[in-house]
Amino acid sequence: MLPPRDPVIRLIALFKLIKALLLIAIAIGAMSLHRHRGPLDPWIHALLFDPHGRYVHRAIERISGLDARQLDEIALGSIAYAAVFVVEGIGLMLRKSWAEVMTVLVTTSFIPLEIYELAVHRGWAKLGVIAANAIIVLYLVRRLRRERHGSAPP
Repeated sequence: MLPPRDPVIRLIALFKLIKALLLIAIAIGAMSLHRHRGPLDPWIHALLFDPHGRYVHRAIERISGLDARQLDEIALGSIAYAAVFVVEGIGLMLRKSWAEVMTVLVTTSFIPLEIYELAVHRGWAKLGVIAANAIIVLYLVRRLRRERHGSAPP
């Protein structure tokens, strides 16, 4: 039996999927910087994105001073994180309770890293992402507790 529909869960899922797309754009940008030099070249053309698009170009500008090995690490790390966010987002869209638990665990694990990043490189966008992630965790924990207590025998 599926849990009841919840528009907030859909918003959280959409947020996760948007973060995944941004990470994929960063990975494509990193791969396109050395596409003729690195082992990831075939992946650039396998993806359905334009490696010379506006958002990819911005990502390239940010990472252009890195060597091929560092670019590969950024690309692979971005794809790995994007995969986690895609699993979370799709699981939430399909209203799977395991996806709610996974989202709580993964999102909670990222908050200390995000706080560190905010301390090193201050910015309103980073603060907004931390706040959004904290709200997501609090909402999902409360929802999971409510569902667990609601399904427990009297």
